[in-house]
Amino acid sequence: PIEATIRLTAASGGSGHEHAAGAGDGAPDTDARARTVAIAVTDGKVEPPPGRVELKRGERVRLRVTSDQADTLHVHGYDKEAELPAGKTATLTFTADRTGLFEVETHGSGLVLTQLVVR
Repeated sequence: PIEATIRLTAASGGSGHEHAAGAGDGAPDTDARARTVAIAVTDGKVEPPPGRVELKRGERVRLRVTSDQADTLHVHGYDKEAELPAGKTATLTFTADRTGLFEVETHGSGLVLTQLVVR
């Protein structure tokens, strides 16, 4: 269920470096043009509670997810994935170039982390 809608702003600074799908090596992701969505999973609970993130078509988005359990981060509709090592932050950056509603979830635990609304 959707409990909240959050509006996020783009991170400042950066060198234009970005990670490919599956990146989660702890290296900085400083693509200044990307909007950052930070999510934490602890004891099966998602923080902030799952909501919707509004994006414009063509906007860059950076999903920064930390989980206390090893899992796989997955963005439906874009078929983007990243390994979620336990206790570490995984970062997945991509361009939201398709319109629609796309769930972001963990594969192993089946948790919905957020929904991306691209218009």
